[in-house]
Amino acid sequence: MKRSAWLLLAGLLGGCDPPAEQSYAGLGQAAGEFRQVSREHRLAFPRDHGAHDGFRIEWWYVTANLKDARGRDWGAQWTLFRSALRPGAETGDWNSPNLWMGHAALTGPGGHQAAETLARGGIGQAGVQARPFRAWIDDWSLHGSDGIDEVQMTAAGQGFAYDLHLRSDRPLVLHGAQGYSEKSGQGQASYYYSQPFYRVHGNVQRAGQCIAVSGQAWLDREWSSQPLAAGQTGWDWFSLHLDSGARLMLFQVREAQGQAYRAGTWIGPQGEVLALAGAQVQLQAQAWARQKNGKQVPTRWRVQVPAHGLDVQVEALEPQAWMDTRFPYWEGPVRLSGSAGGRGYLEMTGY
Repeated sequence: MKRSAWLLLAGLLGGCDPPAEQSYAGLGQAAGEFRQVSREHRLAFPRDHGAHDGFRIEWWYVTANLKDARGRDWGAQWTLFRSALRPGAETGDWNSPNLWMGHAALTGPGGHQAAETLARGGIGQAGVQARPFRAWIDDWSLHGSDGIDEVQMTAAGQGFAYDLHLRSDRPLVLHGAQGYSEKSGQGQASYYYSQPFYRVHGNVQRAGQCIAVSGQAWLDREWSSQPLAAGQTGWDWFSLHLDSGARLMLFQVREAQGQAYRAGTWIGPQGEVLALAGAQVQLQAQAWARQKNGKQVPTRWRVQVPAHGLDVQVEALEPQAWMDTRFPYWEGPVRLSGSAGGRGYLEMTGY
């Protein structure tokens, strides 16, 4: 249920105050003349790896769980968000309706570091093309060839950088009902798919040192024009690689009044996909950590999926993984213990 891209809507208008909000970051406001998602629509590739004119928001989002030769854990995040100021196609000039935002982060020995960059569409500074696949903002890049089966991922911020090669020969995973992913009981939804099977090798750089790493990565693609309902205050999102070879995506969107909306996808070791919803997903925050800005966020969770015998503790490798970006949130690598071992990523907004 990605995610932070939805934060774009309220604040990239160069000094203008955002409108009054009824939902988190104003993401429940009506789609208006923007295109809306439809349960009947079918995703198509490689077309849908590219940008989607007419939709208000979308993102390309990669998280990687890595280890170095000394067995130390690292996490890397690469994100590109597109936000449309108005409906319409991309142009080749300053009349472009699109704003772009990139986030990059490296978590590991030495802590958590993050960077942010902003761009206006239409002038070549940022964009996405489906074939050959390329997503970029400034000199940050996620690029491949015919599709996203094999991509190179690069980014750099103050004091850190990474250059990683991602490859998968397994099919994409469509979440929800063939890619139609509901986010509320009132029917708000997005189109959502993932490539959770990437194998990774490359290097990370910190404090002048270049360190070889390898591991697993997860790419999320999502787009919508009205993803939330009024009164939804934020979300908690998990992408988990179990030692058994299974994968699990799950999320809850918290409500100002009433129970959170929960859903997810169980991906078996052989690639079988099962949608989860409601009571099939059980989440309980167990331990909280105060961030540098004073915010308290839950950095240890109990996650249960009874139908698959899963009952695990999900704990942050680095509790201080606050993204101090224009729209701040928490995101970092996690480890699993209990009925299954594994690694993954957790994102939390609205705290």
